[in-house]
Amino acid sequence: MLRLLVLLPTYNEAANLEAIVEAILRQSADTSDIDVLVIDDNSPDGTGQIADMLHTSHPMRVHVLHRPTKEGLGRAYAAAYAWALASDYDVVAQMDADLSHDPADLPRLVSAVAEGADIVIGSRYVPGGQTPGWPWRRRLLSWAGSRYAAALLGLPVRDVTGGFKAFSKRALSALAATAPRAAGFAIQIETTSEAYRHGLVVREVPIVFRDRRAGSSKMSRAIVLEALCLPWRLRGASIHRPAPGSRTHATSGTPPQAAA
Repeated sequence: MLRLLVLLPTYNEAANLEAIVEAILRQSADTSDIDVLVIDDNSPDGTGQIADMLHTSHPMRVHVLHRPTKEGLGRAYAAAYAWALASDYDVVAQMDADLSHDPADLPRLVSAVAEGADIVIGSRYVPGGQTPGWPWRRRLLSWAGSRYAAALLGLPVRDVTGGFKAFSKRALSALAATAPRAAGFAIQIETTSEAYRHGLVVREVPIVFRDRRAGSSKMSRAIVLEALCLPWRLRGASIHRPAPGSRTHATSGTPPQAAA
């Protein structure tokens, strides 16, 4: 049985953290194959204290990485990748802590890694992927942003900006080898670009993406600007060029219905 670690970066997610952690742990076939690492950037709403409480309740399965300041998603993931590698997990997944990603989809992502993929993207834009409740303008803007990054970087991936991913140990080692350029949500573009550059097998599986249930979005103008500029920086550094043998595979099909 593969050892899976799920990374949950948090900032002011007190209203969602307990529900998402418990939902992740319920996906486990027994009491040992799924662990959770909460990476909290000193949330003022008490998210870190809730994470500590969850660690007390599940001392072998829930771990907490406290960071002193809010430095952005890219820095949080960099710290989490190093922690995961040191802990020798077989598969590492990352997902949002706001319940927009359904933990019930984790087994499908892990299965794709077990079948040979290095990075598996929970994709909104392959057949079967959905974004229910989104107005058409938001759906168009999100899709266009993903296509913009993919076109600039030469990536045959439909959901370049998706944040629900699973990594093989080989992929995680490759990503952790260099410091990320992206500080915010653009880290999703960078990790996919890096995977393709290293010749890793990238696969997309369809997911249902739902809006957060509680709390507020962390999106800002600075984050959007970084996402617009980063592909040009990556392109200029030529790191978008794939190593020989890189492959990308999209899997269609309707995913299981996400929890309401």
